[in-house]
Amino acid sequence: MVVAGAAAAAAVFVLPPLVQVAVRLVAADAASLGLLEHDRLWALLGRSVAIAGAVTLLASFAGIPLGLFFARARFPLKWPLFAVHLLPMLLPPFLPALGWFHLLGRSGLLGSAATSAFLFSVWGLAFVLAAALTPIVTTLTMLGVRGLDPSLEEAGRLAARPLAVGLRLLVPAAWPAIALGAVLVFTLAFSEVGVPMLLRVVVYPSAVFARLGGLSFAPSEAAVLLLPLLPVAAGLFAAERWLIGTRPFEVMGLRREPALPLFSGRGALLACASCVGAAVVSALPFAGLLRQAAGVQAGEVLAWAGSSPLNGLLAGATAATIALVLALPLGHGLARGSRPARLADGVLAAGFFVPSAVLGVGLIAAWNRPWSVWLYGSMLILVAGFVTRYAVIAVRTVAAAVRQTAPSLEDAASVSGAGYVRRLLLVVAPVHVRGLAAAWLLVLAFSLRDLETAVMYYPPGGEPLTVRIFTLEANGPPKVVAALALAHAGVTTLLLAGALLLARWRRP
Repeated sequence: MVVAGAAAAAAVFVLPPLVQVAVRLVAADAASLGLLEHDRLWALLGRSVAIAGAVTLLASFAGIPLGLFFARARFPLKWPLFAVHLLPMLLPPFLPALGWFHLLGRSGLLGSAATSAFLFSVWGLAFVLAAALTPIVTTLTMLGVRGLDPSLEEAGRLAARPLAVGLRLLVPAAWPAIALGAVLVFTLAFSEVGVPMLLRVVVYPSAVFARLGGLSFAPSEAAVLLLPLLPVAAGLFAAERWLIGTRPFEVMGLRREPALPLFSGRGALLACASCVGAAVVSALPFAGLLRQAAGVQAGEVLAWAGSSPLNGLLAGATAATIALVLALPLGHGLARGSRPARLADGVLAAGFFVPSAVLGVGLIAAWNRPWSVWLYGSMLILVAGFVTRYAVIAVRTVAAAVRQTAPSLEDAASVSGAGYVRRLLLVVAPVHVRGLAAAWLLVLAFSLRDLETAVMYYPPGGEPLTVRIFTLEANGPPKVVAALALAHAGVTTLLLAGALLLARWRRP
């Protein structure tokens, strides 16, 4: 009953927006449907798919060897370098893009006409997004490789060189986690709105946003423009279900002792140089932001920020807490093979993998009504949007933690007379407190980085910091915008430090 109730609650968050999108499409008039006859619209969709595909290829090409090196090489300052490389993943790509602008733009630290022309192009957009999203592939590759049985690697070492063992044995064995990283990168790159608008590259999601948050406000046209996005969403969802499902967690044996380092000598030097280079690429945008923000007064920054930092933290923390409440029974059920939990996981995955434009239009259509003004006109709409989009991350994280332990403790508690709720709260939760904390932090981090969905429906005066920076970029003081971006990065750095400390903590 508890799992079924949590599954029903998850459906309440996800299904109304998706159903409302379908209703809007069915009710669209002929004039709006005529938009689909424009060849430029389909060319724009093809461009967006191509950009997302290029970003995915770049991120995979760089992230897979980096994940292998971080997992199986030993060199000085490995984990600080990993933390620096990881930071852009937890920020809205719009913020590193601002840093690249202050580096490579005409007036930037390293800027010239050539670098500016590159940055403000499709290739510059792909580079900026790939630099921001590569850590996703790196992290999941690292987790997948570290979770493999060390005996596989030891057998491979007898017949092949270390790099061949890594690329031909460890990487293929960890492919579910790597495939999940590629799907996540494509999803986030395809949904991105802020970076293309900053770099003046027209993409398909921007056309939808222009009809909801721009001067040409036309919600009926925005709903029609979602129709070509539905096959993309269906393809992503099918890829996640068929290629991946819950299998990435089968290779994430986080409780196993790590194997001996695979790379030594020249291999270790190559690994170290590659990881240093990745950290430098991740840190460079912040150098541009620091240069731009030099001399700004703290009082001026706080005045321009207003309540936006608190808005984002409050909405994100509330959403993370709700997601964790749902994730405890659903993640446990998913790990133990519960059918309602698997169905709920599929529903929540749909909320994540649909493009942000689809989700944004659906949330507006579902909750912008007289009877739900208490939700849509307050901070709760941000909470609802964050839970809809990111609760699946909490469920999968809890499932990954529960999968690492045998159900014997739960069976013993059941024999002693403990009911399901008592077993969940007094056995499962205390044993997996690290996994629960990691799930909460991840949802909070993704909520704080959210721009592409929140910018469509944030309440008046309740914008989070990401939206505040995005709106100020066009007409606010550049120094203040850069300082706010650094402030956002600072908060995220604190969360990242807490997560890394949690990952290294071992219960007595």
